[in-house]
Amino acid sequence: MSFNEISQTSELEQLFSQSAEKPVILFKHSLTCPISHAAYEEMSNLTKEEISLVIVQDARPVSNEIATLTGIRHESPQAFIISDGKVAWHASHYEITKTSVTRALEEIKN
Repeated sequence: MSFNEISQTSELEQLFSQSAEKPVILFKHSLTCPISHAAYEEMSNLTKEEISLVIVQDARPVSNEIATLTGIRHESPQAFIISDGKVAWHASHYEITKTSVTRALEEIKN
């Protein structure tokens, strides 16, 4: 598992472009929310995946741009799988689990 922190909207745009090659996992995390902490632990268990991390307190413009690009209202925690420049899957709060992300990735890749 590898978290890559995203703090600029230009980095977010690159991720959407890269999703044409392979699905991209994007995780919005709040440093002050216990539910987000639990979701972060679940995401940490995705040992074979690269995860783009947006800390909402540090990168509010990026968080807002995610809502704009996806058309999905901001929540935190929130996880997305972007494929071909579009949201292929998303979840928030307790729906973010290692199992749910892994299952969604498998379905998207097949």
